[in-house]
Amino acid sequence: MLEELRITGLGVIEDTTLPLTRGMNVITGETGAGKTMVVTGLGLLFGGRADAGRVRAQPGRAVVEGRLRLDGRVAAAVHARISEAGGEPDEDGSVLLSRTVTVEGRSRAHLGGRSMPVSMLGEVGEQVVAVHGQSDQLRLLRPAEQRAALDRFAGPEHEKLLDALREAYIRWRAVVDDLADRRRNARERNQEADLLRLGLDEITRVDPQPGEDDELKAEVQRLEHAEGLRTAAQLAHQCVAGGVEAADDTPDATALLGTARRTLEAQTGTDPALGELAARLEEAATLVADVSAELSAYLANLDADPARLQAIYERRAALRALTRKYADDVDGVIAWAERARTRLSDLDTSDELLDELDREASRLAGEVADLAGRVSASRQEAASRFAGQVTVELAGLAMPHARIEVAVLPRPGGRAEPTLRVNGIEVGIGPDGGDEVELRLLAHPGAPSLPLQRGASGGELSRVMLAIEVVFAGSGGPPTLVFDEVDAGVGGQAAVEIGRRLARLARSHQVLVVTHLPQVAAFADRHLVVAKDTGGAVTTSGVRVVEDTERARELARMLAGLPDSDLGIAHAEELLAVAARERRP
Repeated sequence: MLEELRITGLGVIEDTTLPLTRGMNVITGETGAGKTMVVTGLGLLFGGRADAGRVRAQPGRAVVEGRLRLDGRVAAAVHARISEAGGEPDEDGSVLLSRTVTVEGRSRAHLGGRSMPVSMLGEVGEQVVAVHGQSDQLRLLRPAEQRAALDRFAGPEHEKLLDALREAYIRWRAVVDDLADRRRNARERNQEADLLRLGLDEITRVDPQPGEDDELKAEVQRLEHAEGLRTAAQLAHQCVAGGVEAADDTPDATALLGTARRTLEAQTGTDPALGELAARLEEAATLVADVSAELSAYLANLDADPARLQAIYERRAALRALTRKYADDVDGVIAWAERARTRLSDLDTSDELLDELDREASRLAGEVADLAGRVSASRQEAASRFAGQVTVELAGLAMPHARIEVAVLPRPGGRAEPTLRVNGIEVGIGPDGGDEVELRLLAHPGAPSLPLQRGASGGELSRVMLAIEVVFAGSGGPPTLVFDEVDAGVGGQAAVEIGRRLARLARSHQVLVVTHLPQVAAFADRHLVVAKDTGGAVTTSGVRVVEDTERARELARMLAGLPDSDLGIAHAEELLAVAARERRP
């Protein structure tokens, strides 16, 4: 549940905190007092679009903060997602959220003590809160939304089936599009393939190896400067170990080091410090001997080979010819060849491949048609249950003779989508199957069955929406439900029934209701009033909890516009007493 909501600098609200409770929370107030800003703040807190025009000029930014306390499956999922993103719940298990919007339109979000993308608030919001307002009623009139509502009601097994259909549809369309592209652009593909094969043939003939250009460059350096290298190595070798060209009495480094070591060792008994130095000279002599051996090996292998040098010149010329055409270096040429081989397989328009793709497309089409048929059957079964349960709820919402029908019809094929034969009928097929879903209302016996958008008045549509939400509540969904004036156009006994239904929803969910109806407000577990202050230079609004006498006065204001009327207060108290009796289990 949402334990607390604080709003600062948003619309007419300067700074206010809404303490919320489990059960049914009702928000009332005069028209223009700022009730809509509460719902707007909730939308911002859970990732909604920011409107800089609603930010107060002072202090120049709007801040919405909230504290969530969750349990069960939803808590585990939300906490895991927050931890994965780098945040963490508080020690008591609650989660802090905040959203800041500046007058320039910049937006920031924080979740679990860490700065997060705004989309993360949206992810959390999808799992913990559902907002229903008059715009949601309009959305429910769209056929796609009606289909989505039925799919949501149908349950997890239906969702698995629908996911399998979507995956199969994507694979099928990919193969069909690939096949069509290969056939449609065969000439261009063949021309591109020919150019790639020419390049691959040239590269294959040269057969460049990784790092070969650097290795050849180093070898050329050695061969071109062989005599200079030989002279330097011979002189160095003579200096450390003597040589055939040196005079017999010329001392070398190895001999000198040996003489120095022996001289020091002779004096070790007089001063042990010289023994340590003698040991270090022995190490130096060993190192010099190793260098002498390596210089000998270097001289033995160093050879001016004009034939080899010419071969390297030719090899480097062949590699440069490749790098001029295909890449900056030999490794890039090798990578180009790999990409070319992959691209060649994509460009293949051979009859064998086209036949293979055709068979795969037919196989996947059959799989999609089969899954679409199973999804359609699942929708038909869910439609019957859904219509029956919503009709029962409508009877309790002062529409005793109304009946909801859910028609699941094959979608006619159109230019924008392919067609498949599903259950023996050609239908337009999409990732959600081949069905059109339409909610129909029979307002009273003998009335025609009309689509919801044609057969329901504003008040009836509000009640249908509420009945659908009550039905959804029985099959899970977010733990917090927000209703923004969904009772518009309703009054009398229907208003009382809406209050009763919302109170029933509040037994299993946290419910937030923005309403103008005292019959609905009377059922609240907590009553919050948004009040406007026009005493200063700038109009501001705040929210306060009302109880007992104050609550009766607020209901009297809603009933007759006279909060101090004794008759109005008496009527309000009677309404509260009736609601209290109704709320008892």
